Amino acid sequence: MNHDKSALRKRIKDMKRQFSDKELEELSLPIISRLFAHPATISSKTILMYYSLPDEVNTHHAINQLVQSGKTVLLPRVVDGENMEIRVYEKPGDLAPGYYGIMEPTGKTYTAYDNIDVAVVPGMAFDSQGHRLGRGKGYYDRFLPKAARAYKIGVCFDFQKQNCIPADSHDIAMDCVI
Repeated sequence: MNHDKSALRKRIKDMKRQFSDKELEELSLPIISRLFAHPATISSKTILMYYSLPDEVNTHHAINQLVQSGKTVLLPRVVDGENMEIRVYEKPGDLAPGYYGIMEPTGKTYTAYDNIDVAVVPGMAFDSQGHRLGRGKGYYDRFLPKAARAYKIGVCFDFQKQNCIPADSHDIAMDCVI
């Protein structure tokens, strides 16, 4: 099973390399529009987002728009090789380089996981059943059960949508994929 996941990760990575950062940023715009138009996002008060890497659906402007619209925005912060914690994001200065050089939140730690209405989750690939292929570290699969009430929205570029993602019993499926 893991061999299938590794091969798929490599294939998606190769596909991403065909696009410049600017092209990926432009491809992100309609995806973010669909995310903002989703009923779960509209009705949410507290939303777990992610601060995108250059090869992911760009969330940088979206995060600030959500804050300006009055929502509580949470971002993950990697604490070690297995776990992430959630921090409150209030303004652009609330970020600093963290694990793997990824920009991570510096705001106060958030532990009221039952109050998370929506979790927006990146992935290397998704299928129509909501199965997600992450980067292989399992951070989201370990964290999402703690936020069991959250509506899980996977976000990806169209070329990342696959017919079937190999899923293990510990893999957490999304409620929808945008």
